[in-house]
Amino acid sequence: MLRKPSIDVIFSLVLLLLLIVENYANITEAPTPQPQPNTNSNLPSHGTTQGSLNPQECGPRCTNRCSKTAFKKPCMFFCQKCCAKCLCVPAGTYGNKQSCPCYNNWKTKRGGPKCP
Repeated sequence: MLRKPSIDVIFSLVLLLLLIVENYANITEAPTPQPQPNTNSNLPSHGTTQGSLNPQECGPRCTNRCSKTAFKKPCMFFCQKCCAKCLCVPAGTYGNKQSCPCYNNWKTKRGGPKCP
């Protein structure tokens, strides 16, 4: 005869499932950037290297980054969200993400890029 699972077994399985879900959620979060000293804000790398922007500089950088897309609103939303977290926006309107690892490595739950 089959025995019904005990409350302890069910509780253990639920707890294990919650730990797995919590661990997965932590994996999809963006890494916290480490600010880098920038002695001259006129350098070409200003704003394109991780931690080199001030939060108020995100708007203009994202406007430039999203200038050629047909989906301006979502591009601006995610660009500004990424810039606020990473304090950088890659140069140009597409690509160049290698200059900002935080911006490049932040992924959606499905594994796609979070930042435009």
